[in-house]
Amino acid sequence: MVCKYAVCSIISKLKYFHSYCVNITMGILRQLVFKASISYNAHLGTRCMSLLRNKAYVNGNWKTAASGKVFAITNPVNGSAIENVPDMDSNDALEAIKSAYESFSYWGETTAKERAHYLRKWYDKLIHHQEELAKILTLESGKPLKESLGEVNYGNSFIEWFSEEARRVRGDVIDSPMKNKEIIFIRRPIGVAALVTPWNFPMAMITRKAGAALAAGCTCVVKPAQDTPLTALALAAVAEEAGLPAGIFNVITADKGHTPQIGKLFCESPMVAGISFTGSTEVGKLLYSQCANGVKRLSLELGGNAPFIVFKSADLDKAIQGAMASKFRNCGQTCVSANRILVQEDVFEEFLKGFEQEMKKQLVLGNGIDSHVTIGPLINDDQAKKVDNFVKDAVKKGAKVIVGGKKATDFGERYYEPTLIVNVDSRMICYNEEVFGPVATVI
Repeated sequence: MVCKYAVCSIISKLKYFHSYCVNITMGILRQLVFKASISYNAHLGTRCMSLLRNKAYVNGNWKTAASGKVFAITNPVNGSAIENVPDMDSNDALEAIKSAYESFSYWGETTAKERAHYLRKWYDKLIHHQEELAKILTLESGKPLKESLGEVNYGNSFIEWFSEEARRVRGDVIDSPMKNKEIIFIRRPIGVAALVTPWNFPMAMITRKAGAALAAGCTCVVKPAQDTPLTALALAAVAEEAGLPAGIFNVITADKGHTPQIGKLFCESPMVAGISFTGSTEVGKLLYSQCANGVKRLSLELGGNAPFIVFKSADLDKAIQGAMASKFRNCGQTCVSANRILVQEDVFEEFLKGFEQEMKKQLVLGNGIDSHVTIGPLINDDQAKKVDNFVKDAVKKGAKVIVGGKKATDFGERYYEPTLIVNVDSRMICYNEEVFGPVATVI
């Protein structure tokens, strides 16, 4: 009995496995991502970054879109262009799928030891380049450099983990109900895995999916979010440097206009055996329906509306620090950010006072490359508008703003003040939907 669910099995378990430096001066790097009021040419600084790429990576080659179209990747700190990357369509994506499909014929037959060896070499190179990877990540996502370094270490750990797990993709012998028969259970790679990843963790979400797939013997086509493809391309550059065989790890880029058709191709192509997607519930439902016709294996990690509950028996100091970390990491742009902080009435006022004090003490807006900054900008203009609308809706319906409550335009158009709101009820959007911004509602 042969089971072909290895990659889905490993990817589905990832949620339980939580937890060369570039020759450039800090002065130049600060100019790269400084405030919009300072005029500079970002390309002059980024030329020194050895891992920056402006082409997609397919079958071991750096490629443009067949149409020649490109789109700009901007720094959310000030909206300045960092680099242009290919705006690929479904025809370009099909080429990448074919490359992965053909490469599977030999990668799927490699030994566990061979796959472990390649993944370990990739991991070693990622460690070698971790500081530059963090700078690229901060440059395109806006998150503080300390958080980016944390994500790089976190992301690297997945490749290390799966370089070791590659040797442990074992089968089993099951007791048979018949005396003259044996039941042997073995695991085999399913084929091409299409990996669609979000912008809020542009490195870790790729390495935890690709590490699992490659360790199982599957090949990959990665479609990163249009806001943060430079980190994905940097990962491909490091993979190339580490000597990963051509075609087993492909990265294609596309703006939002072409992304739906590429997603649809992933779902409908018979050459794609499985899909792993991290993103919004709305898009997850769409991919689910598009995969139905072929009954394709699908792994989804979608949005939520996570509560943070504080009982009167809690250690309030620890509760406050936990709420701070949960709510304001990556400017509140994580799928596990606390959206509603529910506090028992007996300790409500004490918690609220302490939480307000810690917000004012810990949260420093600014350019993520500056070491003292703890809150960067929101990822794009649409996200900034959404967060602002959520707060305005709450205030209009009777909520009270304790801290913040408006855009921090002194820093830039995508900055929003860390905000604390009370008197929130179920009529308000911020109560019912995921905020994905630095807005804490204490109820």
